[in-house]
Formats: sequence, C-alpha cells, structure tokens
Amino acid sequence: MPELPEVETVRRGLERHLVGRRITEVEVGRERVVRRTSREALIDGLTNTTVVAADRRGKYLLLPLDSGDSMMIHLRMSGQVLLADGGADRPAHTHVVMHLDDGREAWYVDPRTFGEVVVYAPDRVDIELPGVAALGVDPIADEFPREQLRRIVRSTGKALKPLLLDQTIIAGIGNIYADETLHRARLRPDRPANTIDAAATWRLHAAIVDILTASIDAGGSTLGDAQYVDLMGEGGSYQDDHRVYARAGERCSTCGRGWIRRTVSAGRGTHFCPVCQR
Repeated sequence: MPELPEVETVRRGLERHLVGRRITEVEVGRERVVRRTSREALIDGLTNTTVVAADRRGKYLLLPLDSGDSMMIHLRMSGQVLLADGGADRPAHTHVVMHLDDGREAWYVDPRTFGEVVVYAPDRVDIELPGVAALGVDPIADEFPREQLRRIVRSTGKALKPLLLDQTIIAGIGNIYADETLHRARLRPDRPANTIDAAATWRLHAAIVDILTASIDAGGSTLGDAQYVDLMGEGGSYQDDHRVYARAGERCSTCGRGWIRRTVSAGRGTHFCPVCQR
C-alpha cells in the first residue's frame, strides 16, 4: 500500500498541479529517503528545473525534468505527496520539500521512511534504478491484450496470488487488488496459474483491468490507517467496494453463502471466498 490505483491518483494530481512548474528550492530532511544517492544529489538535480510530465510505471512515479533527468518517487508503505501553500504547517515526517515558482510547496511525507525520492538519468535507468527497469507489463499504462496474459499464465506453475504480486511480470498490483481481482475472476489464490483454461484467463484479464480502473475512478483505497491520500490530502473511497480484502469472518457479499477466509500466500495475508473461488 499504496498500489497502482493510489499511485495513479497521485500521478493525475501531479499532472494537474506540478507539470510546468519550476522548482526554485529544495529542502531534504531525513537522508534515508535519498539513500540511493544523497541529499546534495537530490537538491542539485531538482533546483531550478521544470517538471515537464508526470508518468507512472507500476507503483513508481516518474517525472521528467527539463534538464533531461527525471525524478522518481516511490511511496512504498506510507509515503505521501502533498501540495500546500508556501509557509503552511508541515506534517510530521516531511522529508523533502520542493518550493515551486507559484509560491506553493510540494512535500514528500513518509512516517516509515521506506519510500524514496531520486533524480536519475533515463538512459541509465537499468543501472540507477534496476527495479524500474525490471518491471513487467503495466495493465493500465501499457497495451495489455488478453493473449499476453494467456502466455503469462501458461508459462508458469506459480500460484495465482504470488503471480499477480510479482512486479517483474505484472507491475502495480499489490495485496489488496490481487485479492479483489481473484475474487472477481472466481479463482482461488493458491491455484497454479498454468491450470486455468482460456475462459478463466479471460475472466482474470477482465477482472484485473476492471478492478484497477474502478479503483482509480474512486481515487484509490484509503484504509483505517489513513496513510494513503491524494495530492490534496483527500482519501479514496474504493475500500467501500472491497468484497474480500480485510473481511475475514464476514459473509461473502457476492454469493451470500460463503464466509471470507484468511490464509497466507507468498508471505502475505490473503482473503477469499471458498464458495465463489472454488
């Protein structure tokens, strides 16, 4: 958390409010968020540059600059990007502040400091950001034909839940949307991928695209910890539509007969309905 829909919501906010703005000054607090390079590298790489686009790959925000470099922001578990008026009171754990030419400030806030902010050379992404270079297909940003998913599932005996979580295969899906997708597709999370037939593959493909799109439209999912918010500090609402995630012990709202179970798959808590997902 955040996953593809939440990061896409932040990207759209950045596209509206940060693209075209010049960064006049940069402050860096805790250096852990710039651990890949340094405080000085981030300040030098961003100061007096203009953000020319706001892109996304999987869970990574990628913002090209007019210098030819790009800025990468990875929110990981608890990161937030917030926009505020200059001089506004900053939240605790505000680790990067970008002063903009219109008087506003863009903040990177991260209580757990697992995320990071980096300036990198796009032509050296495989060296500087190997995790980005290794990403698989992005089901929203890329072309994602059903036949591509069919090739993926036929090529591996990996269980479906770990397959969906593997960012080198399909980029952007995390624990929430893997559970919701498999429920929509009526597939058990522990089923080997290469045992599902073409009809089940088409259901899975439709579920991936539909679940992610619906969550983006709802501004993502904001859970009880309220750590995910958009650029303006507003939460999403897709958590109200979750059918299985974090609903262990509840009656399934899809079939009305099963009880949502929680198990562990690939080291992650996994939720499913044993009636819907046989």
